[in-house]
Parts: sequence; structure tokens; C-alpha cells
Amino acid sequence: MSEPTSPPGLVPTVVRLKLSLLRNGLRQSGGRRAAYVASALVTLLFAALQLLGLIALRGHDHAESLVVLLAAVLGLGWAVMPLFFPSGDETLDPTRLVMLPLRPRPLVRALLAASLVGIGPLFTLLMLVGSVVSVAHGAAAWAVGVLAVALGLLVCVALARAVAAANIRLLTSRKGRDLAVLSGLVIAIGAQVVNFGAQRLGTSGLGQLDPAADVLRWLPPASAIGAVDSVSEGAYGVAAAQIAVSAGALVLLVRVWTRSLTRLMISPDGSTLQAAEPAARERRSSAGLGRLLPGGRTGTVMERGLRYIWRDPKTKAAWVTSLAIGLIVPVFNALQGTGSIYFACFAAGMLGIQMYNQFGQDTSAFWMVAMTISSRRDAYVELRARALALLLITLPYATLVTVLTTAMLGDWSKLPEALGLSLALLGAMLATGAWTSARFPYSIPQEGYKNVAPGQAGLAWIAIFGGMVSAALLCAPVIAVTIWLHVTEGGDSWTWLLLPGGAVYGAAITLLGLRLAAPRTATRLPEILTAVSKG
Repeated sequence: MSEPTSPPGLVPTVVRLKLSLLRNGLRQSGGRRAAYVASALVTLLFAALQLLGLIALRGHDHAESLVVLLAAVLGLGWAVMPLFFPSGDETLDPTRLVMLPLRPRPLVRALLAASLVGIGPLFTLLMLVGSVVSVAHGAAAWAVGVLAVALGLLVCVALARAVAAANIRLLTSRKGRDLAVLSGLVIAIGAQVVNFGAQRLGTSGLGQLDPAADVLRWLPPASAIGAVDSVSEGAYGVAAAQIAVSAGALVLLVRVWTRSLTRLMISPDGSTLQAAEPAARERRSSAGLGRLLPGGRTGTVMERGLRYIWRDPKTKAAWVTSLAIGLIVPVFNALQGTGSIYFACFAAGMLGIQMYNQFGQDTSAFWMVAMTISSRRDAYVELRARALALLLITLPYATLVTVLTTAMLGDWSKLPEALGLSLALLGAMLATGAWTSARFPYSIPQEGYKNVAPGQAGLAWIAIFGGMVSAALLCAPVIAVTIWLHVTEGGDSWTWLLLPGGAVYGAAITLLGLRLAAPRTATRLPEILTAVSKG
């Protein structure tokens, strides 16, 4: 009689589960496999280049400041990852395991081990190894470096898990998933911050990082890397304290994670409780907004458009990204001393793009709009109301960005012409956006991260880039007048006329574009409905 076999441990079981989820996800389609492999190769190539760069810094006077800052940035990235990408790792959702007969502490150990499987942990590991190589000198420093790499990696993954567990009820709700729209803002701002910082370091050297590094070397997980440098300098007491900080942070994070996991396992899901009161508040808010808008169809369409901006994740993501880039480009260039007041036109240009594919954001619900359009007049009022909803945001925002850019550059004499150009560009984009919405509509999938339905990418490229080129051509008269006034003797004294002139020109172009788009919209309703319903 054979002896009974002992059940497999929880840690290898959860690790195999993580590998199975990854493998089964890649089996769904060849495109997904290709995208995963390509992203993995790019990430690993970037990590390898960074590793070589960190190794090359070995012996540099300020290498320790750079690697401490790098470790702090890695920790910050792991902290915000669950908030912006809650669906990036299915095992981040502990509610999938609450019905299983598992105790929290063994489950925490198993999930922590599973967290070490993936591209993200491997990238972090390579960065930490490169950081240790940059600052480790002597056998003691190398020994502490091994411990520092392990502690740094564990702190990062435990931080991500603790944040996910503490916010999982929010992140798995509809409003919680809307947090992902902020990723575009964070990425846009982060890219500009990195660019600005790299330029400053290129001119002033790594020594500028020393004050920040002196603070961050006492914060986990950067304190673990700081301990390696302290040992290299012979400050063993300081190194022990820094290691203790990282170890204590790991223990604290695991306890917080365990407590959150325990609460999830024994507490009911109250995400739908007390829904009546928020709904009532929303109705009161809607009534207040309705009183500020025009009556009839115009006000109804404007309120619907504003609701899309506030509530639809894809629309909100597009607006957040456009608002961020429209502000970041002129402001950061002004901070770097290389900006021009004309960069303020980015605000009008980025927000004007939101007029393109107006019917695509309705998806299959466009049939309800189509049922209310029986004439060219109806189509014109519909398009005009959508343009007015955009103008409620774009006009004050473009003005604010232009004034802010002017104040940073101190070139107030060019404010009228820059604002006039912005208004003319905004009008041209509203006009071309209305026309391309009727001529080249395409569907926006509601699920996933794609913004164009399969097979309609060509329509999207034609609509957006063709419309942008057309808008630039429509602005040519205002641009020509601006150049003529600057090259003409005494013309600078008349540039203030570009503000009212640009405003009038933009309004006229908008009305003309709406007039031309209305007949096409009214006659192509079946084709538009078919195109926008494919997602």
C-alpha cells in the first residue's frame, strides 16, 4: 500500500498559477504574443543598456547620488503602478482568492513569491544590481550589496501589493478604473520632467543630485542602496541604520498587506451600498448644470457631451492627455529658456483634436441620436451644440495657457497675436473636425486600450492627420498676416489687431465648417451608424 503524497505547498502552487495566467493570456492571439514579446525585448534591452551605464559610472564622484535617486524612482513606480494599471496583473486582485480556504499569512508569502515573476521584477533587479556595482568597494560592501538588492526588490513588490490590496475595492469599480486615465497625464508630465532634468544635468553635472540624495538615502528602498555606499565609505553604523530602515519598511508593508487581505476575506463588498444618495447628488448637480446651458436641443446635446467628458473612460483619457500636453509643451519649453510664445498654440491644437470623430464616441448609442436628425437643420444644431460644449473648456483653457506662457517669457507685447493665432487654429480645427466626423467616422472600442476598432485604422489616420493638415492650411491667412506685420516697417504697432481678427476668423471658419458638414451628416446617417457601431 503506497503512502499518501503530501499536497504541494502554497508558494509553488501560486507561482505556477501566475505562470499559467501569463501563458494562457499569450495563447489568446498571435498579436498579443507578438506585442508581449516585443515589449519584453525592448524592456530588457533598455534595462541592459541602463545596467551598462550604471557599471560605467563606477568610480564617479557622484555615482551614489544617482543610484540612490534611481532606487527611489523605482519604488515610486511600483507604488503607483496598481493605481494606474489595475488590470496589468490579474494576481494583483486578491478578491479572486477570497473564496478559497486560505489563511492570510501563507497567502501573503505565496503572492509575494509570485510577484517576483515577470518583466517588471526582472527590470527592477537589473537596475538594483547595476546600482550596487556602481557604489560597492570592498568585500563588506559587496556582501551588503547582495542583501540590499534583495531588500530593495522585496520592498518594491510588497509596496505594490500593499497599495493594490488597500485599494482593490476602488480599483475594481467603474470609477476606480477611471484612475487609469491619469496614466496619460503622469507619463506626459514624467517625460517632460525627465527631459528637463537630463538637460540640467548635462549642463551642471551630477552634483546637483546630492541634496536630494542626502534625503532619499534614508527612505526605503533607496536606503538599502545608500547602505552599500556607506559601507564603502567605512560608515558601518550608518549602513546598519539604513539597512534597518529598509527591513523595517518591508515588515511594515507586509503587515499592512496582511491586514488588508484579512479584511477583504472577512468583509462583505459594500461597493454598491448607499448608492441612492450619490445618485441624488448627481441628479441635483445635473439640474444645476442644465440651468446654465441654453434650452432646447442645444443645451441637451451640450450636457450630453460634457457628461461624456466626465464619465466615459476613453473620452476622459483623451481629454486628460490633451490638457496635459497642451500645458506641458509651452510651459516646460519656457522653463528651459528655449520656448516661444507661439508654443501656446499647442493648447488650442490639442483640444481641437477632440472635435474629430464626434459620433464615434457615441458608439452603438448613436442610433438614438440618428433618430432625432431628420433634416439638415437638425444636423447643424447637433454639430453646433457639440462644438459649443468643447468651447466651454477650450476657450478659457487656451487663453489661460497663452497668458501663462506669456508671463513666463515676459513678452507681453506678443500676447494679442499669440492668442489670436490660437483662436484661429481652434476655429479651423472645429470646422475640419465637424466635417471629418461626418466623412470619416470610426468606432472606439469600449473595452481594452485600443482607440480604434480593427480594420478602421486607415479611417482614423485620414480623419485626424488629414484634418490637422487642413486646419493648418485654413490658418494660413492669419499666419501670413502675422508674418507680414512683423516684416513690414511699423507693422509691430498693429499686431494687437490679430487678437480680434483671429477671433472673428476662427468663429467664421467654425460656422462655415458646421454649415458644410451638416448636409453630409444628414445624408450619411446610415453609413455613420454602421461605422461607429463596429466596436
